[in-house]
Amino acid sequence: MVGGRGAPPPDLFDLPQDAGARPPIFGTARGGGRTRLRLPGRPPALRHLRRLPGVPGGGEDVSAELLRALRDVVGREHVLHKPEDLLVYELDGTIDRSLPDAVVFPANTEEVQGVVRACNALDVPVTPRGAGMGLSGGAVPTRQGVVLATARMRRILDVDPVERTATVEPGVANIRLSEIAAEHGLFYAPDPSSQKACTIGGNVAENAGGPHCLALGVTTNHVIGMEVVTASGEVEWLGSHGPDPTGYDLRGLFIGSEGTLGIATKVVVRLVPVPETVVTLLAIFDDVESASETVSAVIGAGLVPAALEMMDTVTLQAAEAGLRCGYPPDAGAVLLIELDGIDEVVRGQVTQARAACNEHGATEIRTATEPAERELLWKGRKGAIGALGRIAPNYYLLDGVVPRSKLVETMGEVARIGEGYGFPVANVFHAGDGNLHPCLLFDEREAGATARVLEAGAEIM
Repeated sequence: MVGGRGAPPPDLFDLPQDAGARPPIFGTARGGGRTRLRLPGRPPALRHLRRLPGVPGGGEDVSAELLRALRDVVGREHVLHKPEDLLVYELDGTIDRSLPDAVVFPANTEEVQGVVRACNALDVPVTPRGAGMGLSGGAVPTRQGVVLATARMRRILDVDPVERTATVEPGVANIRLSEIAAEHGLFYAPDPSSQKACTIGGNVAENAGGPHCLALGVTTNHVIGMEVVTASGEVEWLGSHGPDPTGYDLRGLFIGSEGTLGIATKVVVRLVPVPETVVTLLAIFDDVESASETVSAVIGAGLVPAALEMMDTVTLQAAEAGLRCGYPPDAGAVLLIELDGIDEVVRGQVTQARAACNEHGATEIRTATEPAERELLWKGRKGAIGALGRIAPNYYLLDGVVPRSKLVETMGEVARIGEGYGFPVANVFHAGDGNLHPCLLFDEREAGATARVLEAGAEIM
């Protein structure tokens, strides 16, 4: 490696090596369980918010020199610095809060470059931000500094139906890309539950997936190349414009780095054809054990569904009460199994999937073939997390992966830990690849609840 053991090439990722002497120009990533707060009615008093340790509030102490430098790049109207304007930018989908010194809204690559260079000159860290929907803290400004929001960079620059690619700016909403691609019989595969709001730039930073990534893969499998602004303010191209790049996979290194390696300003993505036939099965079970055994049976039969999702009874009751999507609220668990492809092949796969469900105790299997029917089933799945607000005002969402054969054992242990701490647990997750999302339901207004839910989450992980 150039630049010392484990160090990236300095000409590409010019990050300071001594973080103690000088904070990184880009905000640092944090591990641990993913979290999200759902707050009914008015927001809680500030004393309830979990501030990051050692990070004071921002906004009021921002220097005149920094404000002048930012305004020179993007204009006065595109810089926020008053504390009341910064509140919405102190958090993403996690439980942590940290107020930035300022928020800046560049409109193009040149302005992103100018902001980064201005902050670099003043030793001010930069935290990139898409829509703030992430569940790992990537958009939380852990060292104050400047939040660089990509909200103004939302152009779809090109759609090539022959090459099946699209070139977009980072602020383009995920669902908007698929809507435009659909005009050409194509779609963008990664579909996070927040796809109506989340952005392609945020998806790149988080390597986002979604229910329909079982067969087609996550963001890194669908990004061909991208233009990025590095920490030193240089503009680089990672990857290629075609499907078979050469050289080091710096594109793959960048995707999922949560903004710590730079800011994507243009992204070339791969589009895939809309399948000829799509069938969605809703398999209903008395308990999660039977549903979990069915997951292994479906994959073991050689099927790779487009999606294979599980919801337990807590989630089903919340989703049905809030979204009226036709879920059986008295079921122990359901599987959403979606199969797509050539009509004749899909029909055979449906027969196999139904047989696996029946063999493992499905009490009912519903089949949705019409778009409206399928959309209703997916409405419940995509909105399930938000619907949990009907049960508790807050939830702590964890994100882990286990072998499919360990689903039953793991879910039982998660329930045991949650019960030990006094928290109900709701499960809605990507069962096909064992990607669990247990949600601990709590009320942060209760004394000590936030600390206890964090402790429970750590024990689960």
